[in-house]
Amino acid sequence: MSRNTGDNQNRNLSSNEPMASVLDTFLSRRSVVRGGLGAAIAMIAGTGLTGCFDSDSDNDHDSPSTPTPEPTPKLQLGFTSIPGSRTDAVSVAAGYTAYVLAPWGTRLSDATEQWKSDGTNSAADQANAMGMHHDGMHFFPINGSSTDGLIAINFEYIDQDALHPAGATSVGGVRPAEEVRKEINAHGAGVVRVRKSGDRWQVVENDPLNRRFTTASVMNLSGPLAGTDSVKTKFSVTGTQTRGTNNNCGNGYTPWGTYLTCEENWPGIFVNKGVRPADQVRIGVSSSAGNYDWETAAGDASEVNDEFRRFDVTPTGATATDDYRNEASTYGYIVEIDPYNAATLPVKRTALGRFRHEGCWPGLTTVGKPVTFYMGDDSQNEYLYKFVSTALWEAADANPSDRLATGAKYMDSGKLYVARFNADGSGVWLLLDVMTPTSDGSTLGARFTNLPGIILNTRGAADAVGATPMDRPEWTAVNPLNGDVYLTLTNNTARTTANAANPRVPNNHGHIVRWNDGDDHVSFTWDIFVYGANAAGTPDLNRSGLTELNQFASPDGMTFDSRGIMWIQTDNGEKTITSYTNDQMLAVIPSNMVDAAGKQIPVNAQNQGDLRRFFVGPNGAEVTGITFTPDNKTMFLNIQHPGNWPSTDVATDVTSGTVRPRASTVVIQRADGGELGV
Repeated sequence: MSRNTGDNQNRNLSSNEPMASVLDTFLSRRSVVRGGLGAAIAMIAGTGLTGCFDSDSDNDHDSPSTPTPEPTPKLQLGFTSIPGSRTDAVSVAAGYTAYVLAPWGTRLSDATEQWKSDGTNSAADQANAMGMHHDGMHFFPINGSSTDGLIAINFEYIDQDALHPAGATSVGGVRPAEEVRKEINAHGAGVVRVRKSGDRWQVVENDPLNRRFTTASVMNLSGPLAGTDSVKTKFSVTGTQTRGTNNNCGNGYTPWGTYLTCEENWPGIFVNKGVRPADQVRIGVSSSAGNYDWETAAGDASEVNDEFRRFDVTPTGATATDDYRNEASTYGYIVEIDPYNAATLPVKRTALGRFRHEGCWPGLTTVGKPVTFYMGDDSQNEYLYKFVSTALWEAADANPSDRLATGAKYMDSGKLYVARFNADGSGVWLLLDVMTPTSDGSTLGARFTNLPGIILNTRGAADAVGATPMDRPEWTAVNPLNGDVYLTLTNNTARTTANAANPRVPNNHGHIVRWNDGDDHVSFTWDIFVYGANAAGTPDLNRSGLTELNQFASPDGMTFDSRGIMWIQTDNGEKTITSYTNDQMLAVIPSNMVDAAGKQIPVNAQNQGDLRRFFVGPNGAEVTGITFTPDNKTMFLNIQHPGNWPSTDVATDVTSGTVRPRASTVVIQRADGGELGV
């Protein structure tokens, strides 16, 4: 979640033991054994749960008659960490180039006007162009190519001052219909064809696969909630469709070649001025007004099919199919898009839970075992979830003839879990199903009636079973070398008590948690991989021993490339860090961090030099969204809400004067054409 969108309120009123107290106990247990808090911190930072994170090596010895093969050279980062930067330009490691691709307003076909720097483009223009505030994205190659493919991308939120010539307007509290339509069309997601010519990537205008998904686009509902009374509206009396996706932040992809876009701060577009049901209260639907007042345009002479009225979910009719009381119930899901087939509609996969989804990353697939997805709920004191498919993975499904049908196979039926972290470094995945006992001695079925009722109020169900409140769980990522899963916990200024997985009170800098699932899908073991901190912080704050060349705060976006390099992006608001540098991206290879026995360990004062700053964004911007070509020679990353950038297509050029800021994708390549990072 961008720090510029969402209210970031703590809506978790449960008495569940927070992560901070779990981690406090975690530290205390080890301080007794190791001798004081300092030793406990050193143990966590230096060795962690070494028994849980084996390296890829084994302990078998070759027989004397077996020749010893030449060892494969270990992958190493090949760039020097760069200093921080505070300019209206990007900064990147030496030997790399960076240029701008597909900024906000880049049109997808010539059916409408090009982007205009005065903000006068129409709503129709915006529906045919890149949206605002690029976020999560994924590169889908055409026929396996590393020079031709599709970028599926999220557009998280809008800047009304930049979007309109003179910002948002209203007359008597009523927003103009044209402005509202333009804002609706600037949200959502998109697919854009890109192709490399020489050493430069370009958008392929008029490609038939180019398309936008906005807050008005028709989408299908699937899974347990589809067709139930909870999602029936005047628009879809059968409860099988809805309009739009909004506030799409983190992302994921599927092993069968589709894109997953995640609805995060969507509650802010709705208002219910009546009695809000429990799920709306828990998730944050307003009782006074929507974030952008879209509902005020209802009744405009140009309004079609209640396009604005639907954002007011106050009951007005005799039944749910007479009004839009359930419109908000059709939001809050993982949305699956087939980037390769423009004839298909996006599908909201309700089985994966309804909350403020930040990301949805697949675990490694194994034939004959379920497919797993990991998801964060990005708000203070919210939870970590995973979904385990009922269907077992089949190798043929990696290249199916119907990708969305394959999505239905693996994502419409399965088990949804929420995480509880224990102070001894173990954890339990708590099943969210009707027979699951609640902390008060009841069951989820008794509390929420059935599985659709549980999913509708996923947060409430997680409260009821005693899940661990976390420090804003954001992106998840899976190490392709061993299946370890990582989660960014960006910060939590509202935290008042510590626990093992969220140890600092308040947590202004954030950290990254790592775990490894047991074969039973219910148990896991975990440690803290790295703590964000400023280099001058005390040992209790700077628990990973960071220096000026890798100090960071508020880890947010995160992914691995196919070689096992981990890339960490930040959305920082901590003053000590922001006074030194803009938001940034760092790289590290976790599999290289091992102890003398070959067990993987976290970042610590001795090995922290392996965590290196690779990239810094322009003033005011968040660095977010990242994807790679199959050959790892091109990286695409996103710059969201820059303050005064870009002025040219050379991303490293410092802006001269004042420009209308444009969120953009930045293309990074090595100047010599080699693989990134090494």
